[in-house]
Amino acid sequence: MKVAFILLACLQAAVLQGAAAQSLFREETWRGLTADNKAFRAGDVLTVQVFENSSASTSAETGTRRVNGLTGEVRYGSRSSQLGIGVGSEFDGGGATQRASRLLATLTVVVQEVLPGGQLRIAGTQDLTVNDESQKVRLEGVVRPVDITDGNVVQSTRIADARITYVGEGDITERSRRSWWRQLLDLVGF
Repeated sequence: MKVAFILLACLQAAVLQGAAAQSLFREETWRGLTADNKAFRAGDVLTVQVFENSSASTSAETGTRRVNGLTGEVRYGSRSSQLGIGVGSEFDGGGATQRASRLLATLTVVVQEVLPGGQLRIAGTQDLTVNDESQKVRLEGVVRPVDITDGNVVQSTRIADARITYVGEGDITERSRRSWWRQLLDLVGF
């Protein structure tokens, strides 16, 4: 009888205070078994294949020529004097610029936020060191969910407002830069 009374008192205390239970189901992280593996919320990862080719070429040629002349004659009696002024100028100029670049990389980025239209704002960085040369690729932009393939991959050409930065640091990169004194002479015009 004592055991039944204690058990009843414990049951009554649990009912009066309300049993606090937590569900194993979380709506914000739930994904169905048949759902695809595409990134769709903040914190999801997404693989980006960077295939960027750019080239630019410009050229200009300029040629100007100006010749001005003024001649005159003054006569006074039997004497005559001639007066003449001539001005001339010539300018030839030209220039050409050509640049080409190519970047191929694959990196995984993280969805930073889901924008009101459903687009995903992404950002990520990849650091790679080869022969003591550090190479860093940083990518930011906005992706439409329809541009993400079934393998959770998106092409860099399908990223809006893309900012792709590729920077190398090390001995080879340092040797390829112009020295400070050469930059100063270029600034002065030598």
